[in-house]
Amino acid sequence: MRLRHIPGCEDFVAGSTSVVHSPEQYQGRWSQFFGNTHPIELEIGMGKGQFIRELSRRRPEVNFLGLERYETVLMKAIQRKEREEAELPEYLRRRNLYFLCEDARRLPELFSEGEISKLYLNFSDPWPKASHAPRRLTSPAFMKLYDIVLAAAGQVEFKTDNQALFAWSLEAIPEAGWELRYVTHDLHAEPEAADNVMTEYEEKFSAKGQKICKLIAVRKSRKAYNKEDHDGKAAF
Repeated sequence: MRLRHIPGCEDFVAGSTSVVHSPEQYQGRWSQFFGNTHPIELEIGMGKGQFIRELSRRRPEVNFLGLERYETVLMKAIQRKEREEAELPEYLRRRNLYFLCEDARRLPELFSEGEISKLYLNFSDPWPKASHAPRRLTSPAFMKLYDIVLAAAGQVEFKTDNQALFAWSLEAIPEAGWELRYVTHDLHAEPEAADNVMTEYEEKFSAKGQKICKLIAVRKSRKAYNKEDHDGKAAF
């Protein structure tokens, strides 16, 4: 589905203090940006940000970054965050959540090896055409990027309502050298749902009776990062 452009969204995002501008300058120095050594968790394709805003509220001991490549969508996430915090005194406003207006293919340029402790993929674009498979966020090409930025014990959590994408991911992720630690085709029927934080899409789909799939992937082994591979050979 094509996004409707909102006039002025680029300027709005560019002027927001909730957005990390020129984030590549913090590669390897994100602890300095946040002013602490707390673990950093990243959501890729955060949409309007409900999931990561709630996580940051529940877990103040963790730093959170939400990545969204489209200014039109990111502007809405910023506005929602600002509305939530508008009535709060300054000392209660969250300093553990910031946004990035970036393409996920740039992850190795934004973070050093092992700088992210956990990565979330929620209701990602399924890219249904076979020729577009490398663009799926659970494709081997993207899993290779996650391998670079995730800490040794880091993990990828993926949720979707798209059964075809989930089935494809269950094969593609192990083929990329990852182990599936947890898999369910009906998350809301599982005990784990008690602590589940829902996205806007998840609330919408589950209200219609659609089952939500989830997996957690961890690395079997970690390959050395080769900058030349990333710069010239990764196919998307």
